[in-house]
Amino acid sequence: MVEKEAVFSKKFEILKALIKNSRSTVVLTGAGISTLSGIPDFRSSSGVYANNWKTYQVEEILSISFFKNNPEIFYEWAKEYWYKLDTYQPNTVHTALATLEQKGYLEGLFTQNIDMLHKKAGSKKCYEVHGSAEHHHCTNCNAYYPYQHVAPLVLEGQVPRCTECGGVIKPDIVFYGENLDGFTLSRAYEMFNHAQLCLVLGSSLVVQPAASFPAYTVHRGAPLVIVNAQKTSFDSSATLRFTDLQQFSSALADFLTTLESRKPLV
Repeated sequence: MVEKEAVFSKKFEILKALIKNSRSTVVLTGAGISTLSGIPDFRSSSGVYANNWKTYQVEEILSISFFKNNPEIFYEWAKEYWYKLDTYQPNTVHTALATLEQKGYLEGLFTQNIDMLHKKAGSKKCYEVHGSAEHHHCTNCNAYYPYQHVAPLVLEGQVPRCTECGGVIKPDIVFYGENLDGFTLSRAYEMFNHAQLCLVLGSSLVVQPAASFPAYTVHRGAPLVIVNAQKTSFDSSATLRFTDLQQFSSALADFLTTLESRKPLV
């Protein structure tokens, strides 16, 4: 819901000061930001989880045990959802965050999304909490395959198999039942724990452990800013809360055109 301009502007002026004064700003993004690029989210009423796919619940399809037993069903589903991601383009949220980093105001960007759009927009300090469709490995010999190799096979209706050993190839996306990357988690703990400002954009803050990242910042008394259409469990802890991502990102992009670059954060 777009906020009344007077209310929005007053809050956004506070945000400008928070960004300028913070020497350590960390961002967490969720599926909500990708909806502006036309990619469905997961948990809204029109999201990927809202309806079954054929006779299967989508969350069932995205479990590692299901993948191991039914790779052909997974890839039949993924053909429509994950292997056309290269046709989508970054939106104002992605580009604004990339600019925020380039101007030296962003220490780290953690995303729950697997759609590669942050990197496509130019973000360098990007940590993909749930992995990415950009990379794939053989489940048998661990041989590496890029998205560009796997996508055409999937779109042709094939289960991609390793050219070395014939094993099934799996995207480097964290399925239900798999552990998250330890390095990414340790970096998240480190950055959110000493952040002077935390921004959460387009995340329902439901899926763990990413949903707990803002707690590291809040517990230290640093400000938290949430931008999300639906309520989150951290709303009462937020210094500022915005409801419309498009309104927010447009204002952020305009603000960044006037913001002077400073020495990049190390």
